[in-house]
Amino acid sequence: MAAAALREQLNALLNNMFASGLVDEQFQQLQMLQDDGGTPGFVAEVVTLFCDDADRIISELAALLEQPVVDFDKVDAYVHQLKGSSASVGAQKVKFTCMQFRQLCQDKNRDGCIMALAVVRNEFYDLRNKFQTMLQLEQQIQAQQ
Repeated sequence: MAAAALREQLNALLNNMFASGLVDEQFQQLQMLQDDGGTPGFVAEVVTLFCDDADRIISELAALLEQPVVDFDKVDAYVHQLKGSSASVGAQKVKFTCMQFRQLCQDKNRDGCIMALAVVRNEFYDLRNKFQTMLQLEQQIQAQQ
């Protein structure tokens, strides 16, 4: 596929991610850092690290919430960490869901936390799939140059 068509696909994907609220202006800032003569692959590296970290945290949260006695302080610490990571890459929907999740932790609401984890997981998986598509398109564009 021609580089111009791939760029068009990439732009449509990014526009959709912004329009749907999946990412916010923080993600745009990351892109501008790379575009302004920054390190090539910077966004890819940041996104990959975020996805790996979020995957790990979500697994930890699931394990903690399965315990007979839930340590809500630990759960809250992991949710806080995920919220911070999400904010730093502009993962707006994940960040907002984490904010609600934290309130449920503070209320020590186990069932609410389990439901919030499911929502966080779904929001994250949706974002990760979009990020993976974005990275694949960027690689294809670079391969054509």
